[in-house]
Amino acid sequence: MSRKGNCWDNAPMESFKTECVGFEDYKSRAETKANIFSYIELFYNRKRRHSAIGYQSSMAFENAIAAS
Repeated sequence: MSRKGNCWDNAPMESFKTECVGFEDYKSRAETKANIFSYIELFYNRKRRHSAIGYQSSMAFENAIAAS
């Protein structure tokens, strides 16, 4: 067992597996890559709320910064 932040801390990968790929049955490598790309680029980076920026999505935070 390691401390938080060490390279042996596997929590981010475990979270990713349950949120994105945990319940899928992929037929091909291309299908897998397309699904992971859409999850990261279309949901995680744009719509998912982050506690570090006041529970806003990153797009909403960036738009607020640009507007001010």
